[in-house]
Amino acid sequence: MRVITQILSIVLFISLFTGIIASAQPFQVKNLIQYVDPFIGTGDTPRGGGCTFPGAMLPFGLVKLGPDMDLKYSTSGYMEGKDIIGFSHVHASGTGGGASYGNVLMMATTGAIDPNNYSSPGQDEFAKPGLFSVFLKKYNIQAELTATHRTGFHQYTMPASDKANIIIDAGHFLGHDDTWGEAQVLVGSEIEIISNTEIRGYNRIRGGWNYGLAYTVYFYARFETPAASFGTWKNGKVHPVNQAEFDSGVGTGAYFTYKTVDKQKIRAKVGISFISSLKAKQNLETENPGWDFDAVKTAADQTWNKVLSNALVEGKSEDDKKIFYSALYHFMLMPTDRSDENPKWLSKEPYYDDFYTIWDTYRCSNPLLTLLMSKREVDIVRSLVDTYQYEGYMPDGRMGNENGRTQGGSNCDNVVADAYVKGLTGIDYEKVYQAMIKDAEVPPGDDERKHGRGGLADYNTLGYITPKYERAGNRQVEYAHNDWSIAQVANGLGKMDDYKKYKSRASNWQNLWKKDAESLGAKGFIWPRDKDGNWQTQLFECSGTEKGAVKQIVNYHVFHVGGFPSFFYESNSWSYSLYVPQDVKKLMEFCGGKNAFVSRLDTFFVKGIYDVGNEPGFLTPYLYIWAGQPAKTAFWVNNIRNKYYNSGRSGIPGNDDAGAMSSLYAFMAMGIYPNSGMDVYLIASPIFDRTTIQMDNGKNFTITAKNVSKENIYVQSATLNGKPLNQAWFRHTDISNGGTLDLVMGNKPSLWGTSNPPPSMSDTE
Repeated sequence: MRVITQILSIVLFISLFTGIIASAQPFQVKNLIQYVDPFIGTGDTPRGGGCTFPGAMLPFGLVKLGPDMDLKYSTSGYMEGKDIIGFSHVHASGTGGGASYGNVLMMATTGAIDPNNYSSPGQDEFAKPGLFSVFLKKYNIQAELTATHRTGFHQYTMPASDKANIIIDAGHFLGHDDTWGEAQVLVGSEIEIISNTEIRGYNRIRGGWNYGLAYTVYFYARFETPAASFGTWKNGKVHPVNQAEFDSGVGTGAYFTYKTVDKQKIRAKVGISFISSLKAKQNLETENPGWDFDAVKTAADQTWNKVLSNALVEGKSEDDKKIFYSALYHFMLMPTDRSDENPKWLSKEPYYDDFYTIWDTYRCSNPLLTLLMSKREVDIVRSLVDTYQYEGYMPDGRMGNENGRTQGGSNCDNVVADAYVKGLTGIDYEKVYQAMIKDAEVPPGDDERKHGRGGLADYNTLGYITPKYERAGNRQVEYAHNDWSIAQVANGLGKMDDYKKYKSRASNWQNLWKKDAESLGAKGFIWPRDKDGNWQTQLFECSGTEKGAVKQIVNYHVFHVGGFPSFFYESNSWSYSLYVPQDVKKLMEFCGGKNAFVSRLDTFFVKGIYDVGNEPGFLTPYLYIWAGQPAKTAFWVNNIRNKYYNSGRSGIPGNDDAGAMSSLYAFMAMGIYPNSGMDVYLIASPIFDRTTIQMDNGKNFTITAKNVSKENIYVQSATLNGKPLNQAWFRHTDISNGGTLDLVMGNKPSLWGTSNPPPSMSDTE
């Protein structure tokens, strides 16, 4: 008997040992850039276009090197069919608001130097991760661009010419249209020719999205081939032979001129820094010391293939893979990792900028990072904490090293809570908790769009925000969600009095719920109240901003879309009255119970009120799961991704918003979706036979979908880690150390997932 026991012990040990080895699988890197099309999202859509950036960069790169077109206003610099002014080194991607960046522009020309007119039509554009190329028709020049994290690498194939030029415009920036309230303004620029192979300088800009203080982009450029001659310009006037132009508040530039033979390659490297031109030079010499353009391009290929390999998909068409991997690519363009490039304070912490904005990205971009690259998400949260330490608040939006603008709640709190409940380590949660409490308790003052929570004087006394403060409607529901995020962290840190306080405030959405408000058969909506508690229906009069098609089917007093001065920001009461992600169970009660809730959701989608092109509705298709109708979630998720996403230039249904729209698609394609700030994923309908998520802890989470097809979109049965799963959700802790979700699909709804709804805050009541 003892021998048998010893044998069983040895077998058990071997099984456990081999299991450990099997679970720690080597990371597979595949050639996935072949599926990425950076032009997806650059075209126009009914919601204004994806506004994506198609140039060369690395994941979360400081340098985003790409074309700027001849436009008065553009957020990414690019628009198909327009003349190319040149190629600048700093861009945003997917942003539909004020134009930002477009700094330090380089262009190749032939002939006389004209600082006021050097653009060219483009032809044969080509882009892939880490590479952009185009033929400049006016000059018969082939332009090719690649990048490292902080440097841009230019290669121009020239025609035979006695005057082949490379120019650097230090005064260039995007968004010159001053009729647009968020236009950038040149503060100053400076340029110096150090030698016939070196130029340095800076570009200083104010304005753009955040209305912040001026930011400065420094550069140092080095050329492989010595120039035959050179010169500068200032305020549009050329100064041949000059070597420098000092900053007097106007645009400056410089040029190198060469005598070239046909097909001669002129190469230039540009280091970029937000600290100084010497730091830009150091960046160049550290990251890109040689002149092998193809080697730098190949290194970019390898970097992108590695990060894209965090999610390996199998099955379905090549077109599906193209949309999926282009979405993963786009979601890794922002925020920007500017660690060691912070001009405002010294810190050993990671530093990220270009949160444009967390109102967009907290919903699924940050959770996608947690799933695919948790170490990157930890660095981002640490950066938020460090910004609080030195700026006084965590940002909700941040551009050009300045906080601003907050669109709704202090949604950085949701990012923190999402990291906390999913067990991310390496974050000082005690310190970040102080930042969350400041968000909830200290008004930001007159500039309530910059950071923190505007309207706190109302919210923390009345329990609701009156129309005295703009965006009172969406702020109300978002603050309630933010308070639940604070409550969860408080609970985990053992701060039980705070937990009770903020859990109570997480129900404040109810204080603007007008139970007798009715539209299209649905009763109960978020509605404005004055300080005496009176409902203010006149504030919902038609403002002329509604879509004509929707006017015909939705009560004016309920449907209202606006910007910053409005009661709702970029959406309406139909949408925001369904936004209670922390307590869908209670929301369902307020809507009249399960049947009324399902009917309301049906109306929302069937009548076309749902706006896939904007973030407030991201979670809404998944709300059916709480009502025991996961098949309807599967139907609408399938409808959304098939109808609104494609592999063309208009393949993103709205502004990509720093990859928010792309991360939504990535989750929809994998068949799961996070409820941000909670340890929960909701199950819908995958499109791939198999998705393997290679997490950065060395473990894999695999989703399989047996029999999945265009018709077989409904889950019939499921197992999680080998055990039957009868609910349409699971927890991050179920798969954080690897796991498997196996789904069997069919063409008709089943009883699977119709019981045991996902958790809600009020479950414990």
